[in-house]
Amino acid sequence: MSGDDALIEMRRCDQGEAMVVKSLFESEGIPTLLRSRLAHSVHPFTVGAQGEVAILVAKEHVARATLLLTRIVRRRPPPVSGPS
Repeated sequence: MSGDDALIEMRRCDQGEAMVVKSLFESEGIPTLLRSRLAHSVHPFTVGAQGEVAILVAKEHVARATLLLTRIVRRRPPPVSGPS
């Protein structure tokens, strides 16, 4: 990804989900950058928004990345509810 490309934030999530989405995007040829306020190698445990990771892609890849995210959300199984 060159420094001249406009980066667009696709999603904010925790580090684990961000790594999965980054892997998906890159397997589809979409260069991806993760940005966080914390150095997760120094602070591996975070709470709430403090640990959010922003997933960024170049403007030219937004349509394809959006399509991939939409497909993932549609395929998610419904949450399992516990006993009442």
